[in-house]
Amino acid sequence: MGILKMILRILLVLAVSALIVIGLARLTAALYAAPRIFTLQNAPKGRTAVVFGAGLYRDGTPTPVLRDRVATAAQLYFSGKVDRLLMSGDNRFENYNEPGAMKAYALELGVPETAIVLDYAGRRTYDTCYRARAIFQLEEAILVTQRFHLARAVFTCNQLGLKAVGVEADRRTYQRRSQVSWAIRESFATTVALWEVWVSRPLPVLGDPEPIYPPEQAHR
Repeated sequence: MGILKMILRILLVLAVSALIVIGLARLTAALYAAPRIFTLQNAPKGRTAVVFGAGLYRDGTPTPVLRDRVATAAQLYFSGKVDRLLMSGDNRFENYNEPGAMKAYALELGVPETAIVLDYAGRRTYDTCYRARAIFQLEEAILVTQRFHLARAVFTCNQLGLKAVGVEADRRTYQRRSQVSWAIRESFATTVALWEVWVSRPLPVLGDPEPIYPPEQAHR
């Protein structure tokens, strides 16, 4: 019985410690990102909006969350605040093409094809941020995603050398169940993000550089 109590105490200490670490990670990212998050209306002007993938239906069309991200990025383009949209998502499987679906929806909204750039290896937030800097040669960007994800996205991109601010893509009231699920997921994902940007620095899928802007336009 004494051994059982000791084991339970150890497990309790580990659980509390884990909660503290997770809480501190969320707080760190939130405090860092807070002054760098804007609404669509008060967003600063930039050159490129980075749009994060958010899942597809079985028929290959964007989920409402992803549609809202693309629509928000389109509004940034139409308002003259950006001139390019970098659509970054997962395309590991033959019948799963997030960037392609994002592009198709943006074209439906009236965004010209010349303003759209696709990143087919944006499998995670970390990968999108890393590749935006390393492959697409961006030095700064406006990140477009929902509020629940913005803190981690803004923190990760900036820590990887991409000067970034975020714009909220919350265009509707999402289901309460989804919001709870996202909050739980973000708690763990943010902890992993701090480890990756400060300690492990994993390499995502890379390749030859594909600058969005020619060298002579890079600093305009």
